Amino acid sequence: MRTTTVTIDQLRESRSVIITRAEAASALGIDPRTVTIAIENGDIPSIKLGRRVVIPREKFLRLFDPDAK
Repeated sequence: MRTTTVTIDQLRESRSVIITRAEAASALGIDPRTVTIAIENGDIPSIKLGRRVVIPREKFLRLFDPDAK
């Protein structure tokens, strides 16, 4: 399995509408299972597309923006 390091800054610059649990975990420096738990708890917003769960990029980034309302 190949892992790629993703940073919050790279997510901010991305044009993608969604991010994966692996990308979120990489940007936060945590295990992807922790992201899954946070999604299940409602701490990280997500959308289910078929059998796949994805994270809306803008909503995810707002979690870490001190000026967001």
